[in-house]
Amino acid sequence: MFTATRNTTMKAITQDSYGGPEQLRLVQRAVPQPADDEVLLKVAAAGLDRGTWHLMHGLPYIIRPAFGLRAPRQPIPGLDVAGTVVAMGADVTNLAVGDSVFGFAKGSFAEYAVADPSKLAPMPSGLEPAAAAALGVSGLTALGAVYDRAHVKAGQRVLITGASGGVGSYAVQLAADLGAEVTGVCSASKAEFVRSLGAARVLDYTAGPISAEQPFDVIMDIAGLTSVRQLRALLTETGTIVMVGGEGDNRWTSGFGRTVRAAVLSPFIKQKITMFLSSERSEDLVRLAELVERGAVTPQLDRVLPLAEAATAMELLEQGHIRGKIALTTDTSLD
Repeated sequence: MFTATRNTTMKAITQDSYGGPEQLRLVQRAVPQPADDEVLLKVAAAGLDRGTWHLMHGLPYIIRPAFGLRAPRQPIPGLDVAGTVVAMGADVTNLAVGDSVFGFAKGSFAEYAVADPSKLAPMPSGLEPAAAAALGVSGLTALGAVYDRAHVKAGQRVLITGASGGVGSYAVQLAADLGAEVTGVCSASKAEFVRSLGAARVLDYTAGPISAEQPFDVIMDIAGLTSVRQLRALLTETGTIVMVGGEGDNRWTSGFGRTVRAAVLSPFIKQKITMFLSSERSEDLVRLAELVERGAVTPQLDRVLPLAEAATAMELLEQGHIRGKIALTTDTSLD
């Protein structure tokens, strides 16, 4: 193993059981060791996303067989990461100690984290680590939904629910960059933020059911709270709905049941309904980095907090107070 660090312990956020942000604790842990096909990162920043929130709560229950029945199998939360390679397994050939990278690392809420090189890419030039750490999960979800599922084109009318959130803030920018006429759905307090991302129109979801004078060619349902029947009524006869959000009140399935039922319906109607889950591939991270460097998309950071305030960060995410993304930094000057 090639290494550039002699540290044996680190600060990390851990949780011993499923639950809310109050479960998160800052502790001292041993620095993990990478396997032959892994790298060790010195974490500069970690991003928060709804997936990490779901894993913290162990919701919906259908995920627990894979992630731990009574408690998280991975006690350190976090997936989005930006940092520097400080050690490499013997079989890793596409990275070098000292490389600045972003992407995915299990347990990124810590000063060090192990990662699969196939889920990392060079950090976009000119981007601060906190912004790079906010790219992976939400950025790739938006990229895949806009480009690979919806195939958004110039001149199309595109509706994006949950437009002020992590995925939504990227989706609005990407669709607008492609030349689409974007309508974003969010709360009234976040309307100007969504307009600043490139939305031509903004609808307040608290004002009643979504309505439109003309049907949409594409609907990206990120919020996951509007019925499929309502969404179809807003769509052209041969339009596309991409279902990204999996939110819902059902503690067993959350919104996944709704998404699966809609996908089953799709082959029997002219409209196309498809669901999308984000990839974690290096090549897609490179695509995303190129869009960032071109100025087509910019991470929207609501705030950056020190690692020790992970619980506060999760509370803000849980309460819906975030515009765009929030990141944690391991910079001790912020502690």
